Amino acid sequence: MSERVSLRRGQVPKPAKKKAVRRPMRNEPSVRLPVAPLSLRRWVGGAVVALVAAGGIATLWLMELPQQAWFETARGVGEAGFEVRHVEVTGLKHMAKLPVYGAALDGPTNSMLLVDLDDIRTRLQTLPWVKDASVGRRLPDTLVIDIEERKPLAIWQYRRKLAVVDREGKVLDTGGIERFAALPLIVGPRANLQAHPLMAMLAEFPEVQQRVDSAIWIGDRRWDLRLKSGETLALPEGYAASKGALRQFVKMEEANGLLDRGFVRFDLRLPDKMVVRVSNEPGAQALPFVGTEI
Repeated sequence: MSERVSLRRGQVPKPAKKKAVRRPMRNEPSVRLPVAPLSLRRWVGGAVVALVAAGGIATLWLMELPQQAWFETARGVGEAGFEVRHVEVTGLKHMAKLPVYGAALDGPTNSMLLVDLDDIRTRLQTLPWVKDASVGRRLPDTLVIDIEERKPLAIWQYRRKLAVVDREGKVLDTGGIERFAALPLIVGPRANLQAHPLMAMLAEFPEVQQRVDSAIWIGDRRWDLRLKSGETLALPEGYAASKGALRQFVKMEEANGLLDRGFVRFDLRLPDKMVVRVSNEPGAQALPFVGTEI
């Protein structure tokens, strides 16, 4: 049933009171509604795509455009006059300049900005005479190269061929050997690898060194020294044993004058003994060997 409202005469009905709505205080935290899952997925997907695209653009920029721009710039600078037109070489004493020029100008470009100095140095180090090299630029158009040459030590004779070798046994040159006629001659397979110890030992005995005409490496283990006066000194195996034998021979030569007296061979291979072979020429002593204590 509906509710009845009784009114008195002359009484105006009062309007019903509205419920007051409580507004949040300024200092009270407000609560936001969460984002819809579908919208969130769209936002995240869009961000990932944007990052991937930005990374791809950056990669292309770093890998392609700067290199092309640098190459074009360097080529333009070369056309403007900054191009290799001169090569200055210092440090050469024995080798020719032409191989140095060839190694310096063998790159893909002659632009001063694009020339690879390390690459030139590597090519130079493959040349037989070059021990080391330094390469630099001098703008606008000059490469400056300083060569450290290997030092020739001896002439190596093997299989009827002659070659100039250094202390490491490296073959430096096989032509124009007459230029190195003052170098000692070493003979035999692998003699080039044993030349430096021999020369170091002979330097301690200048009386013998100045008389040596050639040295023959025997059996890959010891030396025979052929003297300019025709005699041969047969050295024992090993550096220390050979040095000791030469020391004793020098003492005997100073005391008795063994050289230039018709002997052809002094065998120093036995400890504390020297076996001497005399000449078989007419008028010479018939005994082929003479044993001598040393």
